[in-house]
Amino acid sequence: MPIVLGLVLLAAVVVLPGWWVKRVMKRHHQPADRYPGTGAELARDLLDRVGLDAVPIERTDQGDHYDPEARTVRLSPDNHDGRSLTAITVAAHEVGHAIQHAVGYGPLVWRTRLVKTAQRVQRIGLLLIAAMPIVLLALRLPRAGLTLLVFGLAALASGIVVHLVTLPTEFDASFRRALPLLDKGGYLKPEDRRPARRILTAAALTYVAASLMGLLNFWWWLRILRP
Repeated sequence: MPIVLGLVLLAAVVVLPGWWVKRVMKRHHQPADRYPGTGAELARDLLDRVGLDAVPIERTDQGDHYDPEARTVRLSPDNHDGRSLTAITVAAHEVGHAIQHAVGYGPLVWRTRLVKTAQRVQRIGLLLIAAMPIVLLALRLPRAGLTLLVFGLAALASGIVVHLVTLPTEFDASFRRALPLLDKGGYLKPEDRRPARRILTAAALTYVAASLMGLLNFWWWLRILRP
């Protein structure tokens, strides 16, 4: 019974943040025409106001994010072209990251380096996992093969650690950068300020929610491999 309870609690801790993030974002995508300008137009206005007129805004299918290497704000189609509260608030959050980059905000620079390192480590993890069947079957070294798999999965989990330890960077983009800009510019309807805070919280937790799902997969594989 304690094991079952533990599994339920683990699933709740891992799944609920992602569910909440999606629920908040979806809820405030309606009404779709709540604001006169699109997320992209708001982002452009905010960037111009803070002197970042050289930072472009692009539509992407890879999720909303700021690319520090290309110095580009990228928005998903719904938020790039949408006029909902979610669209303009998420756009402001990504502009917050662009501002962090422009002012040399240390944690963002640190996170960018960590992400690059994690990507290299994850590629190594994929190679280790790919090598596992060879070691396990062809060379008949089951223990070595399982060890490779465990290390490979651990390498893939490095991205989880990066997103967890850099969470303060996300909250800074939301509440020290984006929200003051929205308030100062009078962009939000008065009744939308509280839900905008929820959206900004969800935007900050997006990567963490995805990482927690990756953690669940990692834990599941460890349970399978456990003797």
